[in-house]
Amino acid sequence: MEQSLPNSSPVLPASEAPAVGVGPWEGDWPDGEHWDTDLLAAGDTRNVTDGYRYWTHEAIVADLDERRHGFHVAIENWQHDLNIGSVVRTANAFLAKEVHIIGRRRWNRRGAMVTDRYQHVRHHPTVAEFTAWAEAEGLTVIGIDNFPDSVPLETYDLPENCVFVFGQEGPGLTPEVHEAAEATLSIAQFGSTRSINASAAAAIAMHGWVRRHVFGQHV
Repeated sequence: MEQSLPNSSPVLPASEAPAVGVGPWEGDWPDGEHWDTDLLAAGDTRNVTDGYRYWTHEAIVADLDERRHGFHVAIENWQHDLNIGSVVRTANAFLAKEVHIIGRRRWNRRGAMVTDRYQHVRHHPTVAEFTAWAEAEGLTVIGIDNFPDSVPLETYDLPENCVFVFGQEGPGLTPEVHEAAEATLSIAQFGSTRSINASAAAAIAMHGWVRRHVFGQHV
């Protein structure tokens, strides 16, 4: 006899599992160029918010581009960092302007959960090329890492137009980025671990920017 663990939900057979997304549009189809007729006919199971259901991919990106925030996110990728996909997904959630990959061009997209289709991702082969681009764009380079000269993210007045840079899991930021950054910020930790996951750090930094510049919560 099959039993379930206490306080656990039974695993439903695939045929009974709840559907992801929405089915075909019911009733007369809506008017507008942003609607995708294939999705209206077959349903929409993409990883998008309800407000974007049945929209074309191009219409979603265009709408996001009208509202993107003033911060960018960059991550160094010298050893094929597996966190990049998660960083891209979080950057999409917080509506970052762009995500930048410094170093290797190739990265594991699995963690992005297809959000890279809606998020602009730019590649810079070297730190020098990245910092030259940031300077030309008038962006303040902000490193996130635990260095002796790091200042707390929690009390730093984040600039509106900036790019957060994260190092790889383990080695952290390279000396080149540390030197190029206007400031390097640390995230307060209270346990025994030396550092937190790079994608988690990215989420904290992005949310700090949103609190400051979207909700007006000054430090």
